[in-house]
Amino acid sequence: MSALLVDSHCHLDFADFAGREGELLAAMKANDVGWALIAGVTLERFPDVLALTERFPNLFAAVGVHPDTQEGEEPDQERLISLANHPKVVAIGETGLDYYRLEGDLEWQRERFRTHIRAARRTNKPLIIHTREAAADTLRILEEEGAGEAGGVFHCFTETLAVAEAALRLGFHISFSGIVTFKNALQIKEVASFVPLDRILVETDAPYLAPVPHRGKLNHPALVRHVAEEVARLKGIDIEALAQATTTNFFRLFGAASHA
Repeated sequence: MSALLVDSHCHLDFADFAGREGELLAAMKANDVGWALIAGVTLERFPDVLALTERFPNLFAAVGVHPDTQEGEEPDQERLISLANHPKVVAIGETGLDYYRLEGDLEWQRERFRTHIRAARRTNKPLIIHTREAAADTLRILEEEGAGEAGGVFHCFTETLAVAEAALRLGFHISFSGIVTFKNALQIKEVASFVPLDRILVETDAPYLAPVPHRGKLNHPALVRHVAEEVARLKGIDIEALAQATTTNFFRLFGAASHA
């Protein structure tokens, strides 16, 4: 395979990978994975994300506070915009809504989501969307806030075909993780078959969700190749074509400085 892949969403700043950066980058190279995007989850951890992207030219960053995060600094627009000015920051996120783990009045989560969308529009940088058991509200808020102006991606997509169709209508991309390789993930396989090739990304969400045949083990960016192989199979194309399309999509969406 000559076309290189991109892991469009991972968390290489997590403790699981401490001191293993060289090993991870070597594994990426050996598996034709040229680049990776590290998504922020808290502002407190963001300096570690930036440090990695400054050390390695083929790593990029997104700045945001995960919807599950209840402690630490609450971002406002000005703070996000300031951090997004760094040249290695190519997106705002991950952000969105997650009703799976949290209960009670979650209006604070929805307001945080709106803050990220407004920062994305002001910086003209795309959004990385996390949504879990909150699809209707996620889509509603994206529409209310004019998020299509910024664009972005629904990462680690686990929703229905109808949600995918709505996301596409709003101008968003759809990214598939290792879940698409799981035998019983029939709904996600259906979505992967449906989404147009020019709107697909692939990711690991490392250290989580390692694809088959590594399911249950520590995930890392090199394993995005297995995700790409399954998506290519579902779409009836070869891995070379899938790699070319998803890498083109990534750089078109995120406007990353170069392919080098």
